[in-house]
Amino acid sequence: MTAETPAPPATGWTLHADRALPADPTTRALAREILAATVDLPIVSMHGHVDAALLNADEPFGNPAELFVVPDHYLVRMLVSQGVPHDALGVPRRDGGPVETDPRAIWRTFAAHWHLYRGTPTRFWLEHVLAGVLGLTERPSAASADRLYDAISERLAEPGMRPLALVDQFRIEVLATTDPASATLADHAALAERGWGERIVPTFRPDALLHLDRPTWRADLDLLSERSGVDATTYAGYLRALEQRRAAFVAAGARATDHGHLRGDTSPLPLADAERIFAAAVRGEVEAPEAEAFSGHMLFEMARMSSEDGLVMQFHPGVLRDHDPAVLAARGPDVGYDIPVPTEFTHALRPLLTAFGHHPGLRLIVFTVDEDTYSRELAPLAGVYPAMRLGAPWWFLDTPDGMRRFREAVTDSAGFYNTTGFVDDTRAFFSIPARHDLARRIDAGHLARLVAEHRLDLDEAVETAVDLAYRLPLASYPKPGDASAGAAADA
Repeated sequence: MTAETPAPPATGWTLHADRALPADPTTRALAREILAATVDLPIVSMHGHVDAALLNADEPFGNPAELFVVPDHYLVRMLVSQGVPHDALGVPRRDGGPVETDPRAIWRTFAAHWHLYRGTPTRFWLEHVLAGVLGLTERPSAASADRLYDAISERLAEPGMRPLALVDQFRIEVLATTDPASATLADHAALAERGWGERIVPTFRPDALLHLDRPTWRADLDLLSERSGVDATTYAGYLRALEQRRAAFVAAGARATDHGHLRGDTSPLPLADAERIFAAAVRGEVEAPEAEAFSGHMLFEMARMSSEDGLVMQFHPGVLRDHDPAVLAARGPDVGYDIPVPTEFTHALRPLLTAFGHHPGLRLIVFTVDEDTYSRELAPLAGVYPAMRLGAPWWFLDTPDGMRRFREAVTDSAGFYNTTGFVDDTRAFFSIPARHDLARRIDAGHLARLVAEHRLDLDEAVETAVDLAYRLPLASYPKPGDASAGAAADA
């Protein structure tokens, strides 16, 4: 069926109870029993990108195109790969040039290409949202597009579809946003005043300040000085300003930092070199190799600060951002052109782990999109250094088969309890429960196979499934200073 051929209406479009569970009848029966123990557990979403301003405003969501199509780089990149231009999807231009602005037309374009998502996690997530959350009864297609657009619009207008109501409906116990180091945190303060401070928390993301050769670095540095009240134009002042902002995040309820670098190097620099490179950056004269060395040095410094203030350090290197310079110039970042690269961890993390790998105050959670490193490097590292844990399959790997490969690759060396449970890493608020549901199903299937092979007893598998879905995420991201949570994570 082509994009131009209308699809017949699908009647009774429902989510199959056994979706993503093993096909083998014996294993599937075990997986059902294991999944039953986790399917209704609260969601602990400790690594995501939902905008705190959206949550604080708590206003009705926009139309289906603005909500599901335009901002979703997973969805957009697939359509672009098949020749659908960004303009037709309403993706804005940096120069303000014309793009499609009719949301119904954008939605029609997406619906007519629904077949492109067959076999992808995007299809699984969207089915969960459209059929499970919104109650639609037919699949997207050219023929159904307008009916679905109207049905979704009606649902989005209901009071129960506002963001904070959905936090309850989705059973989200903790939702972490991701915020730049210079964020005012005003939205979090307002949410805390309304009683959401324990459930919606910020995450400290200092990337803009750690990469000295970014075009906006000097402006971001000046903003750091303004927000921290510390002159950050000297290296010593820069460190104090970062420490001040981290303290402000802790006061606002933050539990973690988040670091996205191209490479994994964590080599510290001699003080004189760090000061010299920083001063060159302030003058606008830093060279790319020295800027790269400084960013690795600052990862070491971030680990030091985390060992002191208790913020969990999340690290996910290995993605070349904005692969197409022309698209970056025309559209900006986050439109689907971030591509994985091979990543080395054993040597790269050695300086950090030598200094802090046994430090009781550090929790380092490492993610990757280079799955070759799971069994060769990351699982053995997490399997011996008490400070290190493995983050969940992330980005290009949060797929059914990617998550299965993760469990098979890391459990031999790291077990289950040196991992941290699932993170959804999403801006797509409606997809949070879909992503956690898929992870729980894949873990149920993996554990069921171990039971079927008599490698685990069923009661152990059920307990492990609950730990992976709920207890481990809570324990892996304790509140700074919460010794009991840290002890639970190590138990």
